[in-house]
Amino acid sequence: MACVLLSNLGASIAEVAKDALVAEYGQKQRVVGLQSYAFMAAAGGGILGNLLGGYFLLKSPSKTMFLIFAVLLSLQLVISSSAKEESLGLAQPTNGNAAGKSVSESIKNQLSALKLAIGEDSISKPLTWLVASVAMVPLLSGSIFCYQTQCLQLDPSIFGMSRVIGQLTLLSLIVAYDRYWKNVPLRKLIGVVQGLYASSLLLDFILVRQINLQLGIPNEVFALCFSGLAETLAQFKLLPFSMLLASLCPQGCEGSLTSFSASALCLSSIVSGFLGVGLASLIGITSGDYSSLPVGILIQFLTALLPFAWIHHVPMSQPAAEKERKRGMSKRNRRTRRVGRVVLGSVFVYRRERESDAQR
Repeated sequence: MACVLLSNLGASIAEVAKDALVAEYGQKQRVVGLQSYAFMAAAGGGILGNLLGGYFLLKSPSKTMFLIFAVLLSLQLVISSSAKEESLGLAQPTNGNAAGKSVSESIKNQLSALKLAIGEDSISKPLTWLVASVAMVPLLSGSIFCYQTQCLQLDPSIFGMSRVIGQLTLLSLIVAYDRYWKNVPLRKLIGVVQGLYASSLLLDFILVRQINLQLGIPNEVFALCFSGLAETLAQFKLLPFSMLLASLCPQGCEGSLTSFSASALCLSSIVSGFLGVGLASLIGITSGDYSSLPVGILIQFLTALLPFAWIHHVPMSQPAAEKERKRGMSKRNRRTRRVGRVVLGSVFVYRRERESDAQR
């Protein structure tokens, strides 16, 4: 458990740092939609990792898998430690600014900028909706996994291949979003994804009730194709919000806002897990009695529908940066793209043209 906790801690730090770097680089270089490519790379890595993990799970003992995992982490550590920050293409502080400003002052300025950014309704409302939509759904994946392995006697390799299919589905969704779905109104897109996510939770109900056998679908095939669909949709739901926050983030606060949103999502996942444990205990789901599991799945489904009550917090229109890109980057647009500048310490916060109108 200590090793798992340590590895998850390191993965969380790397994830937050990656999101912050992508946001900062994308805004500095004016690269629109960089988050979608980062999601594609993560999905591709998930496909490769699950394939390798499934192969070694069948061909080698568990200690060999952990050794390979440790070697890959060590390689990542060496590459990260040897990489120079200048190679990331981000702005570096001058010697004068670094010497005249203490660490406490820098932290204070970043916290002030973060507070100012979160105080804007265009950022706080969709972020609150996203965090709440994750936190309020009790996570029963542990109970469902135990049911599938103990009662249905499904082989663990099925779940490994199911994750591969899930990552392939996620990659396909990201490509489709990047090519076609950016023109769809954001609130409509999120509503459809949330509805599909809630419906995908009922697939576990079908498996527990063995309705799939009545339809002629074996348990192995059903679990292989559908057991990871809800997780895939939950991951995909983060992409539009990631691009929205990156487009609205004030300049100089990209890393802070991205780190804050990632931390809030991690906290919401923890809350969801605790709610799942509490729900399982409340309705009497144990390792020897899964008779109440269908009731828990139905409660999951109903809680996943609750975010529709305040989906109006999600902006209807696309981010302003996307609209500017669609209109074309003419000289006139480039001259009028920024209006006004707010000084906060050494942080310059630029307000984009018509941003408030676009987010109403």
